[in-house]
Amino acid sequence: MKKPIGVFDSGVGGLTVAREIMRQLPHENIVYFGDTARVPYGSKSPNTVLRFSRQIVNFLRTKDVKAIVVACNTASALALPTIQEEIDIPIIGVIEAGAKTACEVTRTKHIGVIGTEGTIKSRVYTQCLTKLDSDITVVGKSCPLFVPLVEEGLVEDRVTDDIASRYLGELKDYNIDTLILGCTHYPLIRNTIARIMGDQVKLVNPAYETTKSLKELLARKGLLMKEEKKEPVYEYYVSDAVERFISFADGVLPCNVSEENVNSIDIESYELGKDN
Repeated sequence: MKKPIGVFDSGVGGLTVAREIMRQLPHENIVYFGDTARVPYGSKSPNTVLRFSRQIVNFLRTKDVKAIVVACNTASALALPTIQEEIDIPIIGVIEAGAKTACEVTRTKHIGVIGTEGTIKSRVYTQCLTKLDSDITVVGKSCPLFVPLVEEGLVEDRVTDDIASRYLGELKDYNIDTLILGCTHYPLIRNTIARIMGDQVKLVNPAYETTKSLKELLARKGLLMKEEKKEPVYEYYVSDAVERFISFADGVLPCNVSEENVNSIDIESYELGKDN
């Protein structure tokens, strides 16, 4: 089916999910939305995150998407369950697939989760992990500064190293052998996290695992794009800062991103009941 896959995030972090879709599903068209005007979501209330997510889903529906990936752990935790009941388009988040993989690879059954304040406070990973295996112990740690550091492009920077050492040092006392990168921004500083945690800790990237789940979902529903000679179409939309988004995306995605396929939109106009 030629209809595109919709992907959205609070900012640029969801590009790690879009990158995996491009790699694992190279024939699929993608419409990506990054809420760059309102990032980060992690410190916002559940009601606000739900309202923002509904607006974005309404926008993606105008693009006639065949499925939606909520490439934001905070929105997956706080908005996805409600939205799944409200729309008839297949929609998945980034939490369940990562949790499942973490359960499969852990040896000590001590799993760490790092994420935004909203994701950690929701305890959604704890609920998901213990549902899969009641013997698992989950240690959550919010890392609120990681998102703005990534958004500012400070991926390989001393200040990021210092902040990461402070956040992650607390996890070393819990004998975890598996760490879930519970925010789609975090794979962009994976090298820093891996260096601090050490070789004995397996890092789980939900972006990779979610794309595998997406492929299975599309195949099951007969929605997979057939192999074609034509290049896939990638469209990008943001709520602010187009040039900054392009600069960042060029360093993340395996394809060129230009002003021709990035547009800024008024996402607030996509409230339910408004003419879009």
